[in-house]
Amino acid sequence: MAISPEVLEQLRTETSEVAPLDLSWLNLDNAWGIRAKPGKRGLTLDEVEIGPYGDVPQRSDNATFRPRGAVARPEALRVKLPYQERADVYADNLRLLYEEAVQRQWSSATDVPWETIEPLPDNMELAMCQLCTFLTEVEFIAGDTPGQWMPKINSDYHEVKLFLLSQIMDEARHLDVFRKRALANGGGLLSATAENGLRRIIEAQDFTEMSAVLHILGEGFVQTLFRMGEYIAQNEAEKKIYRLAAQDESRHVAFGVMHLKHIVEEQPGRREELHWYYDQAESILRTEGVTGAQYTTQAIALLAGRGDIDKGVEVVQAILRKQVNEYMHRLEVAGLGDRRDRMSPWLKPYLDPPAN
Repeated sequence: MAISPEVLEQLRTETSEVAPLDLSWLNLDNAWGIRAKPGKRGLTLDEVEIGPYGDVPQRSDNATFRPRGAVARPEALRVKLPYQERADVYADNLRLLYEEAVQRQWSSATDVPWETIEPLPDNMELAMCQLCTFLTEVEFIAGDTPGQWMPKINSDYHEVKLFLLSQIMDEARHLDVFRKRALANGGGLLSATAENGLRRIIEAQDFTEMSAVLHILGEGFVQTLFRMGEYIAQNEAEKKIYRLAAQDESRHVAFGVMHLKHIVEEQPGRREELHWYYDQAESILRTEGVTGAQYTTQAIALLAGRGDIDKGVEVVQAILRKQVNEYMHRLEVAGLGDRRDRMSPWLKPYLDPPAN
């Protein structure tokens, strides 16, 4: 419908009060002129975090979602962010780990040679499916747990959030790929574990408690298992799965080690608290075993022994020895080497003598 000439004239001559322009947001003195330039690896976080944007405060009073380096707005609504101290959540390798994570993503659908899986004897297929059921269960928790901590971390420590997001994506692929393997060759998902150890991780009450148990102990033991995948895998598809998963798991463990190191150096008064976390976690391992159930350990032995479970038990013992020694090495790197004397009596016999 056309507008009448009378209405057009009224609109033309009608005056209304115009609000004055507010250009206070043009705070050109903040960081004007800073230019991030790509390096050899592209425009990574190391290249971007410069000037005021790269200054990670020891403590932040930012109680909003304001990104680090942005100008604060006094009227912004406050949110509950319990972690305001850098030492509580940070690690010095976060930027590197995040960049590696985004550059080394892979697909369970296309990067695994599924065509190399051929029918296995029933006992071997059931063993692999039991192990994959356990790993699917473990990776669910390893993905769910970091997600709980995201809203609690101050936005001035966005590197922590970025890394945890990359871990969640890694774990999503892991639970996906192990579930696919369980369903790919006629076996299917089998028995779940008792889950006390997994519950211990997801119910952690502090960020460092979560990281100490999840990244260093839990994922560390799983990473060792992945690295021993050649003894467990029955075909090229499974070998590729373990290699790719180990690659991802290495980043999660590396964060845990450097975060623990950060805590030991910045908050030395928490040393006994850290030992208590490991006292509790090692105690649960004693009850449930490293794999959460004896039948999963037996499945690994059957796979490692290529059907000869007695031979496989020897490999399982070798894997456990490697898990315990790599666990101790991570603690030593983090500055908690005195854990050697306090380690659970059931784990300590697997420790090699300390290097001179």
